[in-house]
Amino acid sequence: MTVPLRHFLVGLALLVGALLVGIGLVVESVPGLGGLVHVHLLLVGWVCVTIMGAMTQFVPVWSGTTLRSRRLASVQLALVVGGLVGFAAALALGRLPWLAAFGAVMLVGFWAFVYNVGRTLATVEEFDVTERHFAVALAFFVGLTGLGVLLAADLGSGFLAGVGVSHAGVRGAHVTLAVFGAVLTTIYGALYQLGTMFTQTELHGIDGGLRAVEEVGHPVGVVALAAGRLVGVVALARVGAALILLAALAFAVVLVRRLYEMRVERTPMHARYAVVALALAAWAATAAPAWLRSPTAPDHVLGGPGSAPLLLLGVIGFVILGTLYHVVPFVVWVRRYSDRLGFEAVPMVDDLYDDRLAAADGTLLFAGTALVVAADLLAGASGTTLGGGARGPALAGMSLVTLGVVVFAVNALSVIRRHSPGTLVRVALGRFAPRGAVAGADASDG
Repeated sequence: MTVPLRHFLVGLALLVGALLVGIGLVVESVPGLGGLVHVHLLLVGWVCVTIMGAMTQFVPVWSGTTLRSRRLASVQLALVVGGLVGFAAALALGRLPWLAAFGAVMLVGFWAFVYNVGRTLATVEEFDVTERHFAVALAFFVGLTGLGVLLAADLGSGFLAGVGVSHAGVRGAHVTLAVFGAVLTTIYGALYQLGTMFTQTELHGIDGGLRAVEEVGHPVGVVALAAGRLVGVVALARVGAALILLAALAFAVVLVRRLYEMRVERTPMHARYAVVALALAAWAATAAPAWLRSPTAPDHVLGGPGSAPLLLLGVIGFVILGTLYHVVPFVVWVRRYSDRLGFEAVPMVDDLYDDRLAAADGTLLFAGTALVVAADLLAGASGTTLGGGARGPALAGMSLVTLGVVVFAVNALSVIRRHSPGTLVRVALGRFAPRGAVAGADASDG
């Protein structure tokens, strides 16, 4: 449990950094290639680092196997974060020749993660829907990091012009494999299990057909869209875009049905999953016109106006924060209270965090995301970036989102501080170990 907690805490710190850079971009105070700094801190620093920690814990426990290597799981975090910090600094300072070296460090870290989790999955005899999604996501991680290093090298030397592909094409393929391939595939796979487990429901009826649409259409669509963008074939990219949109709508319906049939009391996690279903459908609606018209356009990488904040904040952000509202208290509960169960009164997992802070951060995040989406729609309608009437809502929205993340972090850290004193120090030193047992797993499972 040391490894996932360390990933989550480092990811939260990088998220706060990304949001502060985002505010700086709105007021035009970030030097160098600030937009790329913001995107990489958000997607690599928060989203991917959190996914790495989550898979390290989730795969061995869910699959009933043992993590291939704890040491490699710790090394992957150091390499990815070290490479990312150097990469962001090089972008901010304009030291473009440094980018390829720091990009290569991140690549080694990600490939260590893929090897470790891949070898862990390889011990499973038959994959279920979640394990199939995770295996596909690992393949996307390999592809996106390879393209990322090529992009970093091209920013410093411009060598892609001599090999027959454009920088914009490689960038489009890289973003497609990252956001839709690695990240969204992981989210879909995890929610098939978490969405049923934490609502105490099962897939039935039309859920099976919708799952088949997503499970086949999404990865095929990602490959087609990435390939079409890479080589500039609009028809291929359009087919891929249509498949991704269809898969997103199918999955949104599955998630809505799980929440509608929920048999347990609502928690902050469920509220955030409801936002995810709404945001996923809204993203498909805003992305469809731009993607079906011009899926290879550089300004349509994530869709049309409003699409990027809907996807990055409304879908990915709310999934991660909603899931952490259960995972962090659960990890602490296992260590502190699991061995006392049946001998004395112990709190429930959901009793560990502060309900008022959870309500506050949820309200701030929802309002902030709505303002950022509105600002992006205003900017798109006026054909500008964030000038004029869009700058105010964008600044207010980013400020609210940042404040919401800070409130969430305070709530999560207070769980650790109150219910497991000294754990933060032990996590930093890699000395956190559970005292109680988890059904189906032991300490070596993480």
